[in-house]
Amino acid sequence: MDAFQAVADPIRRRLIEHLGDGELAAGELVERVRGEFGVSQPAVSKHLRLLREAGLVASRVDAQRRIYRVRPRRLAEIGHWIDRQQRFWDDKLAALERALIESEQP
Repeated sequence: MDAFQAVADPIRRRLIEHLGDGELAAGELVERVRGEFGVSQPAVSKHLRLLREAGLVASRVDAQRRIYRVRPRRLAEIGHWIDRQQRFWDDKLAALERALIESEQP
């Protein structure tokens, strides 16, 4: 799964948002999204595994807990791609608007 497929799911996006404030244990993440989405602990674990495989989060073991954190560089790659697309389409749409305005003038 690539990064875009990973963030396409609302539960995975929400997990990343929760991690935006810092590291959290898997159990804490389960509690946070369970209330919002009504998902089970195994389902959250699967989402976290997919995020880890996509390189968007990293984890470490602390005693019996697994602690997760965001990998900002990987998220930044998505942001850069979105910025490039937005600039491209902004330029194209501005050119279209100019052409339409010019075509309406006598």
